[in-house]
Amino acid sequence: MPPEAPVIPAEVHEYEREPVPASQWKGWKSFLGMYAGEHAAGTEFMIGPLFLTAGVSAFDLLVGLFLGNLLAVLCWRYLTAAIATDVRLTLYYQLEKICGRRLVTAYNLANGILFCFLAGAMITVSATAVGIPFDMEMPKLTDTTPNGATWIIVVVAIGAVISVIAARGYDTVSKFANIASPWMVLIFLACGVVALKGLRVASFADFWNIFGEGREPFPGQIKYTFWHVVMWSWFCNAAMHIGMSDLSVFRYAKNASSGWTTAAGMYVGHYLAWICACLLYALYIRSGDAQAMLAAGQAPPVAPGPMTYEAVGVAGLICVVVAGWTTANPTIYRAGLAFQAIAPKLSTARVTMIAGAVATVAGLFPAFAMQLLDFVAVYGFILAPIGAIIVFDHYFANGAGIVQNYAEKAGINFNVSVLLAWLISMAVFYSISAFGGVFLSFLTLPAWISCGALYLVFSRMLQKRV
Repeated sequence: MPPEAPVIPAEVHEYEREPVPASQWKGWKSFLGMYAGEHAAGTEFMIGPLFLTAGVSAFDLLVGLFLGNLLAVLCWRYLTAAIATDVRLTLYYQLEKICGRRLVTAYNLANGILFCFLAGAMITVSATAVGIPFDMEMPKLTDTTPNGATWIIVVVAIGAVISVIAARGYDTVSKFANIASPWMVLIFLACGVVALKGLRVASFADFWNIFGEGREPFPGQIKYTFWHVVMWSWFCNAAMHIGMSDLSVFRYAKNASSGWTTAAGMYVGHYLAWICACLLYALYIRSGDAQAMLAAGQAPPVAPGPMTYEAVGVAGLICVVVAGWTTANPTIYRAGLAFQAIAPKLSTARVTMIAGAVATVAGLFPAFAMQLLDFVAVYGFILAPIGAIIVFDHYFANGAGIVQNYAEKAGINFNVSVLLAWLISMAVFYSISAFGGVFLSFLTLPAWISCGALYLVFSRMLQKRV
């Protein structure tokens, strides 16, 4: 007989279209584990080697990552958490008040789908670890479609577990992360220690010499300078902080100071874990197979499961699986909220399960994980300017002489000012990147500021008295 379907509690209530009541506000510890778990993830084993393949220097890596992550934390604390604890609404309902239901529905659909693709990449990463005991063929960097029945079974099983956890609501997502995070951090450290031993690093000078003053990038990669590292690490989560996606998370915070807990994710995950992953990859590329690929003009692949298994054994495999879960859980949770805003009559639990199913399907296709770096950069660039609409409306509406939350007060379903500001900003700055060869992360902040400023200008021109 087939197993019974998991039961999702009917009483899960996420306050999708109302402010979170004071009785549900949470202290900083609820956010600490979630951010440490979400950003100390299996995907860090794919992102970390980027810096080595891009030819960064030791200074670029250590100082660039420190500065970029600090800027991200400041954005979470002083923009996202500050506004979230003022209004205590989800991103999607707040946008509806400003943009109108018709316009925000299109945004919610796109945002939810992109979140699902992102979560699908996490599922792919976890699958590289689960599949090892089954002698599963690992996807290559060039693979785009499933490579066999075992791959499909493993991905579906992982996706089902993640979807159930996410559908049980924020409390369950937070508890899962708090339980898993401390152990994962230890495994990341262990991987780093093993890699250092394998690389025969006995002093800081030895560590520095692994990267030195930088070198030529691997075939197919671009050269990263100090500012590439700073801007990419700042804006790889642009959709979450300056894009205001994490309004949906921090609306539960007792006060805005909970925004500082994002530092746990940035400096455990986007600093420690990335550097550990660099070291693991540095160890791997000294192997005969990797050297042969480099000699042939090819970049050696990155497979998180096998790489950690070689370093720390079964514990490494478990770490990759759990780390993928702790990232995919809140990502699917956010996607569920986006879909729920489109179909408010459906429960959040139900639409989250739908989001989990979409993410699982995406996880079947390795292309989302293998092209994760480019996808994350484009994703943040597209969605971050929408966050500028919220920030500028919240802080500058009165000074600019425009009506705050105009769509709600004017009773309109489509705010043309928002669409014009976003389209012009995207068209101008993406064109500069595409045709001028400018690194996309260099243009995320200018596009964000431009979108917010244009929103104020167009609103001043087009708003009617209400």
